[in-house]
Amino acid sequence: MTETRGQDALLSADAVLHRAAERLAQQFDGMVNAETVERVVFESYAALGRTASIKTHLPSLAEKFAHDRLTALAQSKGVVAKRVPEVLYVCVQNSGRSQMAAALTRHISGGRVHVRSAGSSPSGIGILPSVVTVLGEVGIEVGEEFPKPLTDDVVRAADAVVTMGCGDACPVYPGKRYLDWHLDDPAELDLDGVRVVRDQIRVHVEELLSEISPQHAG
Repeated sequence: MTETRGQDALLSADAVLHRAAERLAQQFDGMVNAETVERVVFESYAALGRTASIKTHLPSLAEKFAHDRLTALAQSKGVVAKRVPEVLYVCVQNSGRSQMAAALTRHISGGRVHVRSAGSSPSGIGILPSVVTVLGEVGIEVGEEFPKPLTDDVVRAADAVVTMGCGDACPVYPGKRYLDWHLDDPAELDLDGVRVVRDQIRVHVEELLSEISPQHAG
């Protein structure tokens, strides 16, 4: 019985992923071929599944992840124009520092930059509760966000890549700006410590925005 249920779940996920690939192939028609779309969808599902502790919503998360990756791929190929600068934040688990940086950048910039985040070894348990709390204190909700693995396509699409504690995990491409912010890991801090990191990140973000989007400095 257990083996049968497991096979049924796998077949069900497979069908959902095929439908997701069909939807995305329509959205990216003329930009990315259907075979690549399907490969990215299944790769995204497998990558998230390697660390996810709860797999109930994994196919829908994989579709969101694949959509973002396909957009990045189309941007890097030059078939989708970049309307605003692209910033990628990378930490180890994509559950703390990079999520805070991405959320604060979206909040402060007012949409004048596009932000992605990723982890060199993403967490399988979601964003840290302490991070959700301290962002909520400044009016920022991150309920729809989830840890994502670092992929080559999002690095290629970025104009600025900011790393935080992930060493040499991020590939380096010419023509991009690379920054490394030295920040304590929120996973090892109490709530007051996480607040300090949040405020440090805000200062860094405001400085970065003053350079790539001056009208949104401060």
